[in-house]
Amino acid sequence: MPSFDVVSEIDLQEVDNALHTTSKEIGNRYDFKGSKASIERKEHELVLLAEDEYKLGQMLDLLAQRLVKRGIDLKALEIGKVTDAAGGMQRQVCTLKAGVSAEIGKKMIKLLKDGKLKVQASMQGDQLRVTGKSRDELQSAIAVLRGADFDLPLQFQNFRD
Repeated sequence: MPSFDVVSEIDLQEVDNALHTTSKEIGNRYDFKGSKASIERKEHELVLLAEDEYKLGQMLDLLAQRLVKRGIDLKALEIGKVTDAAGGMQRQVCTLKAGVSAEIGKKMIKLLKDGKLKVQASMQGDQLRVTGKSRDELQSAIAVLRGADFDLPLQFQNFRD
């Protein structure tokens, strides 16, 4: 039976490249001269440190531009609140969302069932497998899922005929 997988993945190498170019630009910008501003990645978290919220906002804008240029969807970035850090600094933690959670998977399955499509969907780990009798039904299922907003970047892989 024809099938495909719905996944949400992030290329961490591209995220690292975006972080490095953002760090270089922060070092060269006039408004950041003498600043202790920094960005670093810890697993699936990006930690931004700066003296004030204005500089954090500027850093976040630069980072967003670099991520988009590198092909990373900004829906994958969950921006946290600004908190106080040591030495009078401000910290903002942004989380990278990867994988289709069970809750979002249930919403996708419900959307496919409500659309009266002749496909079956099931969760397999952090991805959703959709199977159907014909390629046309699977393509219409992809169109339905693309049209919905799950606040998550979706990729469609392993399309098997």
